[in-house]
Amino acid sequence: MSLSKPKPSPKLAAQAATQSATANESEFSHQAVLLEEAVAAVLGVKSLPKASSDNSLQARGIYVDATFGRGGHSRLLLSQLADDAKLIVFDKDPTAIAVANELAATDNRVTVVHDSFATLTDSLAALGISQVDGLMADLGISSPQIDDGSRGFSFMRDGAVDMRMDTSRGQPVADWLAQVDDETLANVLYEFGEERHSRRIARAIKQMDSYESTLALAEVIKEAHPNWQRGKHPATQSFQAMRIFINNELGDVDSFLTQSLTVLKAGGQLSVISFHSLEDRRIKQFLQRHSKGQYPEDENLPMPPKRPRYFNKPKRIGPSKSEIAQNPRSRSAWLRAATRTDIAYEHQSD
Repeated sequence: MSLSKPKPSPKLAAQAATQSATANESEFSHQAVLLEEAVAAVLGVKSLPKASSDNSLQARGIYVDATFGRGGHSRLLLSQLADDAKLIVFDKDPTAIAVANELAATDNRVTVVHDSFATLTDSLAALGISQVDGLMADLGISSPQIDDGSRGFSFMRDGAVDMRMDTSRGQPVADWLAQVDDETLANVLYEFGEERHSRRIARAIKQMDSYESTLALAEVIKEAHPNWQRGKHPATQSFQAMRIFINNELGDVDSFLTQSLTVLKAGGQLSVISFHSLEDRRIKQFLQRHSKGQYPEDENLPMPPKRPRYFNKPKRIGPSKSEIAQNPRSRSAWLRAATRTDIAYEHQSD
């Protein structure tokens, strides 16, 4: 008769995962940004217990990590959750989903959804969940995606001009570039990359014979760009624009934020990290709108209507000097967090 090794409890598994998080992030060349701050915010506390302490918040309820990535935020969150809590993790990237499935295999509190967080309401409903206690998201692109040249996100490593977050669906940037006209391309570069020289760059891109190499594309943009910013590759904004457009990133963010109004319970926490102004501006304006009742369409009315306030006063947190020194990528990050009020959501025509 042989005895099988008992499966560790979710709490012990989470603690082990948290202890190995640094090693995992090193393996994937990734450091979770604003790690403790984001997790503390989604749990509604000022700070987490010290790492050297055996204490855990043992928080109960249902939580969502809308952008699993390599799981840095999820692992730390799990270490603070009770054994009967639930964590639903979303990601578009098949590689991230493979990592998430490995975590779920060791922790039965974790459920994995391979899809955009724009499907939040429907995906949760399919799991029998209508509301959650906390929503957490780390927007943008991750270091492992940039480091893997084959994904097409990098202008420093050669690869196919793809840039899809989810390589199992959608159109690669190369195919789109082959079909798009100069004017539309220029508009995308300007709108999603805030590239002032968009028309000049678009014309140069459309004169290329093929779009098989990210380095070749970056070189064309570099040669066409008349004004290089010191310390910044001239292709940075154009690559960002094409990536955001092909993945509908801003549209997904807008949808996610709107759905948070109905998905979060009263007292539930929203915790979102962004890395560039296009995303941060959206989050800021959304929270202003729904915490102060400030609707742009009301500005010129003699007697503005009284609007509901679905969130309490939001807070904004940036990385510490020590985090920026350890991880330069964090320097542009902002965390915005807010608590859902108990006012039931009434759909507006916005």
